Amino acid sequence: MELALVADSHIPGRAKRIPQPFVERIRTADHVVHAGDFNSLSAYEAFRELAPDLTAVPGNMDPSALPHPPVATLDIEGVTFVVTHGHGGRPDYEGYVAGVARERAAGEPGNGNVVAVAGHTHVVLNATVDGVRLLNPGSVTGAPPARRATMMTAVVEDGDVDVTVHEADDGG
Repeated sequence: MELALVADSHIPGRAKRIPQPFVERIRTADHVVHAGDFNSLSAYEAFRELAPDLTAVPGNMDPSALPHPPVATLDIEGVTFVVTHGHGGRPDYEGYVAGVARERAAGEPGNGNVVAVAGHTHVVLNATVDGVRLLNPGSVTGAPPARRATMMTAVVEDGDVDVTVHEADDGG
């Protein structure tokens, strides 16, 4: 199964649109994960049309009307994905996100393979902290402070997760 991992679109606050190559990747993915900061209800609704099979969480810049919990869990092929925005002004971002993922995944089925998907920093991250793989796809539109538009795809098969980072020059 292929997942499109995105975050921090910030439309219309900091960006106008998602780059076209990313639109195509999102549209063709088996499932899409958005780690928050759509920035507006209209941006969220447009994203829902683009990605009807969507797991999303709100970010610190999102309206309270977004119909999603602050942390979501998705179990795919022996991997538990825990999605959170990752905000809160914590100095230990990576430790905080790993802790949220461990806590949430503790009650989920699976083989202990936990992947956290988070946003907020606009900085691409693919690291392992305290046994939890952390993925931050950066900003799908290249919204400041990001320097480029980025997203990730993750191919999940039999408990393995193969991640690719994608960059686009025509950020929104």
